[in-house]
Amino acid sequence: MISHPAFSCEAWCLRETDLDLDVLAQSESLFALSNGHIGWRGNLDEGAPYELPGSYLNGVHELRPLPYAEAGYGYPESGQTMINVANGKLIRLLVDDEPFDVRYGTLHSHERVLDFAAGVLRRNALWTSPAGRTVHVSSTRLVSLVQRSVAAIEYQIEAVDGPVRLVIQSELVVNEPLPPGSEDPRAAAVLESPLRSQMHASDGMRVELVHRTELSNLLVAAAMDHLVDGPDSMQVLSESFTDMGRVSMTVILEPGQRLRFVKFVTYGWSAERTRQELGDQVDAALTGAHQSGWEGLLAEQRTYLDDFWARADVEVDGDAEIQQAVRFALFHVLQAGARAERRAIPAKGLTGTGYGGHAFWDTETFVLPVLTYTVPTAAAYALAWRHSTLQPALDRAAQLGMKGAAFPWRTITGAECSSYWPAGTAAFHVGADIADALVRYMNATGDTDFEAKIGLELLMQTARFWQSLGHHDAQGRFCIDGVTGPDEYSAVADNNIYTNLMAQHNLVSAVEVAKRNPDRARELGIDEEEMAAWGDAARDMMVPYDDVLGVHPQADGFTAHQEWDFAGTSAEEYPLLLHFPYFDLYRKQVVKQADLVLAMHLRGDAFTAEQKAANFRYYERLTVRDSSLSACTQSVMAAEVGHLSLAYDYLAEAALMDLENLEHNTRDGVHIASLAGTWIALVAGLGGMRERGGTLRFAPRLPEGLTRVCFRVLFQGRCLQVETIPGCTIYQLLEGTALEIFHFGEPVIVKKEPTSCPTPALVLAPEEAKRPTQPAGREPLLRSGRRRIRTAKDLP
Repeated sequence: MISHPAFSCEAWCLRETDLDLDVLAQSESLFALSNGHIGWRGNLDEGAPYELPGSYLNGVHELRPLPYAEAGYGYPESGQTMINVANGKLIRLLVDDEPFDVRYGTLHSHERVLDFAAGVLRRNALWTSPAGRTVHVSSTRLVSLVQRSVAAIEYQIEAVDGPVRLVIQSELVVNEPLPPGSEDPRAAAVLESPLRSQMHASDGMRVELVHRTELSNLLVAAAMDHLVDGPDSMQVLSESFTDMGRVSMTVILEPGQRLRFVKFVTYGWSAERTRQELGDQVDAALTGAHQSGWEGLLAEQRTYLDDFWARADVEVDGDAEIQQAVRFALFHVLQAGARAERRAIPAKGLTGTGYGGHAFWDTETFVLPVLTYTVPTAAAYALAWRHSTLQPALDRAAQLGMKGAAFPWRTITGAECSSYWPAGTAAFHVGADIADALVRYMNATGDTDFEAKIGLELLMQTARFWQSLGHHDAQGRFCIDGVTGPDEYSAVADNNIYTNLMAQHNLVSAVEVAKRNPDRARELGIDEEEMAAWGDAARDMMVPYDDVLGVHPQADGFTAHQEWDFAGTSAEEYPLLLHFPYFDLYRKQVVKQADLVLAMHLRGDAFTAEQKAANFRYYERLTVRDSSLSACTQSVMAAEVGHLSLAYDYLAEAALMDLENLEHNTRDGVHIASLAGTWIALVAGLGGMRERGGTLRFAPRLPEGLTRVCFRVLFQGRCLQVETIPGCTIYQLLEGTALEIFHFGEPVIVKKEPTSCPTPALVLAPEEAKRPTQPAGREPLLRSGRRRIRTAKDLP
């Protein structure tokens, strides 16, 4: 997208200077606004043309049956799909009875701007109707990060070349028609008309609709109200129907005269409250929006984002596209989780229905590290959501004949809704991913109350699961058999190293946290014998190693498999899961996404530097990156083992995943985890940041082409700034008391005065210095060859 001529490269916004309907589907996702509770896709105000209309409430879903060719014990019975709720974005405009439609008449100019600093989407259009009347239309759209249930639009129309009669129809529409479903398993199932009307009402310029889902039995309410600034002659009519509410405004404008109005929209849903209670909730939210007013909502949004960027901004000098991309990424990650508040963070956020609106392990492994170090309250809420779904996880483990909790691979409510066992149920590592995110959050914040009330119970139940799933073999090794790691092309394997090492960390952490909270541990029924068993399992954890090749096999026997025929696979046959049977993938050496390499990132303490270098080189030539989750991890480890140009290439792939539509499915929503991976590639990759035992460690380096990277993280009540320039890194505390960190293994006390530390020379043996190879046709694009040359006005 940003290489598209209609998109400019700017540091603090995404600007589209011309409307190209061929990329409308992607731009609807890129221009989406959300706060983690409400999501509005970036559809045009007038509603048409569109590719995928989208108005979402986090957690609002409908159930659908999961068909099986053959039934099996333990298979999930129903799936969950995020659904469209009332579309409050719609503002239809008629100019002398001609609908404002960009496909007709003459569109002289059209610009949209997603402003990362202000948190709004602006639109300006100059249009002449087929009958020859010209109007200037502008709008500013906002989903409030402060008032959780509120979204709003400021809309203005100006007559340009003569008097015009305008009819404006501001609407709330439920059960909009959706485009046909896709055969791509990453897309969502289409559910037609999932909402049933319970109540509708209109009064003055206010409309309210209440609906109920048929199978999931959720009540959903939406309301809208308006403030109008226009000629006194304007007439207003409001009306409501079962699936629509409308406020119509009619006025004649003279040349140069404007009509301006503000549309407030509020949402609420519940599985428990009554229709009256839910109606009162959206009415109260409208009252709050009115009290703030449009200017107040804008000011609140700006203040919130000023605070966010002060502690979360990443500055990149030398590559304007990466600078734009990382701020775009951080803005969308913030939108996905800011006000989710004990709801899941879906893989696509609330920007589209890709993956059915489900949350995966992506959240804990990729998104929560970013939120933990920038918006820790959002990370805490996401982990509290997992805790709120503990009972279904306990029930699922019991169904599988295990103790503890088996968290789902994909879900909205906490119930497993993956119908494919090898890539779903067998991906038990999600429990250890949750544990890893818990420990990271607790170490980064020192939140002892959270640790005792939520952290310990989750660690306990996941540790109990590993203890029951694994076993000691005849050699005394603790083995975990029949599981699927992050690489979904190698399913149901024994001793997947990622799973085993993350389970080991889970077990050790459960013991440590239980010992720190003895009273709470007793309440939960944890005794010394159980903790000893966890410790034994962790100590004896099986970690396979191939002595002949000198690398770690991803799982038992993996390096003995036949290698995939990469040379005989065409570019059109990727992603492989859409063109080859899983049976063929499972028995070959081919890796969908970083698996063993991800283990080296998250459990780097379990590998030597030499093992990391050898493993990285070996798995580079097998990894096809058929998942958007892979590039950021490969970037991190490429940087750690000294391949800085390759790290830069993978950084760009993660950063531009949606802006360049690299996987050709941005139409279904942006890839929140890959966007988070942009931050990870910069901070953990080029910044070399690792957290070990409550201490931050850094090993920063710059690839050729970047002259400066500066980022900020929150850690233990401090705001730490890390600025890397050629030859050195400058550490400084922006808030808080002195902090001990490690710079390339050497302790450094950081205070409010900047501390400069030299960057040691990167020394690699000749064989190690050679750039690793990738499967034929799956090499990352060279960053230095892709960057466009900017004029001065394009630069930040």
